[in-house]
Amino acid sequence: MTKDELSMVGFEIVAYSGDARSTLLSLLKEMRAGNFENVEEKLKEADENINLAHQSQTKILQQEARGEDMEMGFIFIHGQDHLMTTILLRDIVDDFINLYEERGNK
Repeated sequence: MTKDELSMVGFEIVAYSGDARSTLLSLLKEMRAGNFENVEEKLKEADENINLAHQSQTKILQQEARGEDMEMGFIFIHGQDHLMTTILLRDIVDDFINLYEERGNK
């Protein structure tokens, strides 16, 4: 895989994980305001984008595991960073959902 091709995969990862991140932050704002109507829908949307980003990442991991030599550039590494922090945000949002729901039931 060329450096340009790897950069394009990096852009895919940034785009998908960025969309997921935006959805999760929007959901967090809604919950903070007491709106829990769209929680499952927004989580599903975020998860779909995280999965698409992960699929792009997996293509690269598989090629590397097969021994294909790749020249990593900053864009791909940036994509990895975006995906990792978005996955962490997804986990944190789960905790906030529980906290806000418990708070609302008291």
